[in-house]
Order: sequence, then structure tokens, then C-alpha cells
Amino acid sequence: MNTVMKRKGVILAAALSMTLAAGCGNNNAGNDKNDQGAKPTDGAQATDKQTEKPAEPFKLSIMLDLHEPEVPSDKIEKMLEDISNTELDIQWVPDGSYDDKMNASFATGSLPQAVQLKNAASLNLFRDAIKDGQFWEIGPLLGSYPNLSKLNKDVLNNTSVGGKIYALYRENALSRQGVIFRKDWADKVGLAAPKTIDELYNLMKAFKEQDPDGNGKDDTFGLTDRSDLIYGAFKTVSSYFGTPNNWGEKDGKLAPEFMFPEYIETMNFFKKLHQEGLINQDFPVTSKNDQQSLFASGKAGVYIGAMGDVQSLTDKVKEVNATGELDIQNRIEGPKGTGIWSTGGYGSVFLFPKSAIKSEDELKQVLSFFDHMMSPVAANLIQWGIEGEHHKIDGGSAIPTEDTDLTNREVKPYLSLQIGGQGTIEELLDPKFPMPVKAKSEELIKDNENILIDDPTLSLESKTNIEKGERLQEIVKDATYKYMMGDIDEAGFQKAVDKWLKDGGQAIIDEYNA
Repeated sequence: MNTVMKRKGVILAAALSMTLAAGCGNNNAGNDKNDQGAKPTDGAQATDKQTEKPAEPFKLSIMLDLHEPEVPSDKIEKMLEDISNTELDIQWVPDGSYDDKMNASFATGSLPQAVQLKNAASLNLFRDAIKDGQFWEIGPLLGSYPNLSKLNKDVLNNTSVGGKIYALYRENALSRQGVIFRKDWADKVGLAAPKTIDELYNLMKAFKEQDPDGNGKDDTFGLTDRSDLIYGAFKTVSSYFGTPNNWGEKDGKLAPEFMFPEYIETMNFFKKLHQEGLINQDFPVTSKNDQQSLFASGKAGVYIGAMGDVQSLTDKVKEVNATGELDIQNRIEGPKGTGIWSTGGYGSVFLFPKSAIKSEDELKQVLSFFDHMMSPVAANLIQWGIEGEHHKIDGGSAIPTEDTDLTNREVKPYLSLQIGGQGTIEELLDPKFPMPVKAKSEELIKDNENILIDDPTLSLESKTNIEKGERLQEIVKDATYKYMMGDIDEAGFQKAVDKWLKDGGQAIIDEYNA
């Protein structure tokens, strides 16, 4: 790295640090030690650059999931290296091939020192390997780090394997899910934001039948969806019908969600949408990019998923139609009232393979880097980018630039390095969004916490589910899509459930209930 870039990184980081200190006032004076990151007391790498000469940069290899089309510039990476006295070797792997790359690296023993797993499902697949001692237990070490020690104990417990902590987590909102829709279209057809399932259906129907774009053509429809039963529309709509979150109680025992009548009602709803042409007809094989393109191009008027997507979707819609306007809704009342499925409070996690980290001392150095990532300077750099380029600060809040392409290209990929989040990093800047509908989405995400449907199996383990769960879930997933497309009836779906039970599902039920 050249000297000019290094100096620039230190100056920008220091400036951000002083801004944060000024914004925090005297009430946070006792937290000043955290501005320099971790100073573990258990033999890990010391990191107070102001009181002692930094050691040689620690070389750290990391595998990260890349959701953007291109690898980001290393501008922020170099600044993070300065802050943590680390020399980073980041393997950026495209999201579509990440799991394959992860599995191949694991099989060949070529994992880096820190490995990102995309979500709870990915973590579940590695439970056996974790129990076999192929990854480092980190729980007993976290208390030695001023920032990592602040991680939420309940969320850490949700990531645990056999009651032990192996993973660092990135904080996730408990539920971001809701409905994004074309408000200009809704105004055109005379409908307000939907508050019930029936009103949601009527909005979709009007978007197909009442020429909401006013071009005189029959070329629009209601809902755009994709091949994802969880983060697409299905699971969220299933919540509206009152379906349990993955597992629920039935006759005093735990049972999977697809054995509840509400799951069937949800499939019937999507089957009706498909039969009436209110949803893209190939949604079981549609990618997220194509799903969003259908919405942005003015083909569809409803998008059900993460409400935070409203900002990027607004930008895309306005590229096609400058007068296009979006709105959002989170509370949709169904037969059992309002509810929304909840996550475990975390998204991606990091594991630390013993094949790449040979000693506890080396592990402590790796953890020290991640402790730095929770320090105010690094955390705000990861979250918001560089002040003056990617955001500005107003009243102690961050206002992101309106150039979302710049942010997506230079900042967003580094969110993969975030540990904890708004609930665990006190000095992390709060967002202040210039786009009102984006600000509204943040408010509704918080409101979702009042209507959560929890997964009762988050802290439970099933050996059969670890070994066969993913393969067995494909049986149900395939049958769900076939039912919604009209290829099988309810008897055919029950046949698939029976196969799930016979091939190992009953064992999963028994193990969870035990």
C-alpha cells in the first residue's frame, strides 16, 4: 500500500473518530478506550496504537460472500488494515457460487482463517464438523475483548452448537419483511395501502385488470416473486395466514410448518394468484435480479420481501418512470390477526477453522481483528463508508449519499465484515434517510418486533436434521411449488409429506420433541 493512501486512511479514520467523540459528549467518556479497538487481557495481540509501537501487520485470510456484480475497490479495505494493523487477503466469492466454493474449500482443507457462512441454514450444515472439533470454540475468549464482549448473549446462544460458542455474528433485524407496492398505481386504481389479506389480493388484481400505468395495454400484473420460499414472498404471506415459523405446536408437540392447515391456505393463495395471472408465471425459477427487474420496469406492482429494498427499488423504478412512487406496509391482518416470521437475530456468521489457524495465540490475533471491526471508527466505516464521499453527518446521524451505485460499489460489500450491529455498538451512527419511504421502512422494521412469530427450535438440535435436513427440505420445497403451479393436488402434497416423514422427517420430529 502506498504511503499517501495509508496517510489518507489514518486521517479519515481519525477525523471520523473525533466526530463521533464530539457527538457522544461527556456521557461516553468511559468508553474512549474502545475507540482503539481490542486490548485483550488474555495474551491476545495488543492493539492500543497510541501507547505502544504497532507490531508488524498480522496477515489474515478471509472468505466473503459478494452480493454485488463486481469486486469492490480496496479503498475501504486499506483503511480497515490501518485501523487494525492487519494485512488482509480477502477472497471475494459471488453469492450464487458461494456455498459451492465453501464446501469445496472445506473438503480440500483449504479454508482461510476466517470463513463467512451466509445464514443460519449454512451454519446448521456445519454442525457435525463443529462437533468433530474442526473449528475453534471462541466463547471462553470473548470476554477478553472490549467490543466482542458486548455481543448479545441470547443471539450468541442462537448460534451455539452443543451449548458452546463457535461463531461471531452479524446482527440482523428480527424481521425486515413486508409489502412494497407502487403507490402511484394504487392511487390510479383508487386503492389505499392494504391492511388485510383480502385487500392485498384486491390490490394485485387491480394492478392486472385496471391498467394502472395508463398505457391502454394489458401488460401489467400484481406480484413479482422469485425461487425462494423463505426470503421471497411465500414465507411472509404464510405469516399473514398464521403459519408457524418453521416449527409450531400441534396437539402438544412440535411439528413442521408444512403440517399445519395455514401452510395449505398459503399455497392455495399462491395457486390462485398463478391461475389468475396475478403473479409472474415462472416465479419458481425466477432469480432475485429478474424479480426486481419486473418490478422496476413497470411490469409488476407488488414486491414482498425486505422492506429496506424500497430505496434501491425506488431508484430503479424512477430510471424507467420519473413519476413512479413506492409505499410500504408491514402489518397485514389474516385469520389469526397480524404476525411476521422472525429470524434468530443474526444473519451471516464467521467460523474459524483449525486447518488454517494452528494455535490459540493465532486465534486470538484473528479475534483481535474482528474486535477492531466493532470499534466505532471501523464499524461506521463498514456501515457508512467515508464521510464526505459516501455519507454526511447531521445531528449525530448519517445521511447516505443519493448515489446508491457508488455505495453499492465501494461500501456495501464490506458489510460482510460487520460484527454485531446497531444493538451492540453504541457509537454506531443512526441512519437519517433523505428518502421518506426509506425512513418509513426503518420504522416499520422496528414495529415488526411487536408482532413476531418465533421459531421454537432455534436453540434445539436434531442429529437427523443436521445430516438429512437440507435434502429432506427439498422434498417439501418441490411439492410446494408443484402444488402452487397446479401440478399436484392436496393428496399429492400429502404424499410428499409422507415421504419426508419416512425418509427421516419423523426422526427429526422425535428428536426435537425429546
